[in-house]
Amino acid sequence: MEVISWILLIFVLVILFRSIKIIRQSTVGIIERLGKFHGKAEQGINIVIPFIDRFRAIVDLREQVVDFPPQPVITRDNVTMQIDTVVYYQVTDPFRYVYEIANPIAAIENLTATTLRNIVGELELDHTLTSRDIVNTKLRQVLDEATDKWGIKVNRVELKNILPPADIQQAMEKQMRAEREKREAILRAEGQKTAAILTAEGEKQATILQAEAKREAAIREAEGIKESTILKAEGEAQAILKVQQAFADSLKMIKEAGADEKVLALKSLETLKELGYGNATKIIIPSELSGLGGVFAALKETVSKDCGPSSA
Repeated sequence: MEVISWILLIFVLVILFRSIKIIRQSTVGIIERLGKFHGKAEQGINIVIPFIDRFRAIVDLREQVVDFPPQPVITRDNVTMQIDTVVYYQVTDPFRYVYEIANPIAAIENLTATTLRNIVGELELDHTLTSRDIVNTKLRQVLDEATDKWGIKVNRVELKNILPPADIQQAMEKQMRAEREKREAILRAEGQKTAAILTAEGEKQATILQAEAKREAAIREAEGIKESTILKAEGEAQAILKVQQAFADSLKMIKEAGADEKVLALKSLETLKELGYGNATKIIIPSELSGLGGVFAALKETVSKDCGPSSA
């Protein structure tokens, strides 16, 4: 009896253990009862009937990524390329995902290959290489629409690699090298042009500044000569006036002292000699000495007028 009791206890524990099923988060279990869909097992603890209910599948509801191998694709201009794609998808309906499609990943791979051939077949090589976003968008729209009945949503499709034939790659590399050399030559020419313009502008400014400096120097030199001439003339005029004033004063003193005409004549000759030392003053002496008498008489008369009547 004790053995049977232990066997029954173990059997009950096994039944209880098999009737409890824990579903992790972001997953859903598909439960079948006697081979027919019964319901979904959500996250947490779920109770099932042993030997009657069973789990058909545990479906992951997170976004998943599948990388498909390269596929040969022919462009519109008959160039064969190898293109591999990456598909990001997510299960939205676990029931249809389990019961509507037998092998969803293989179905998506084949659908991606055929759709990619149709899209790239309408494009030329250059357009294919530069229009990845357009190809990705069209491919995602077609895959999303086709996989909707399978309970799958395609979120994004990316063209991972586009590999043209080796000879096409070499031609493209030569073309890119030529383009880079062309841009380099253009940039070098533009740099030389800019440098030449800046040099010419600098020389122009230097020439203008030199001309202005020479003009300013000439103006200042002319003004200096002008000022010097004026000051020199004024100095000579003042010297003459002072000599004349001194001569007049000396004649006045001689007159007051009662000197005769001979003394006045001698004094006039001395004064004329002193006036002759000036650089800008020229004294013209008559060729006949007898002419000096008239000069002396005129000087004497002038002194007489200046000094007034004598008391002698």
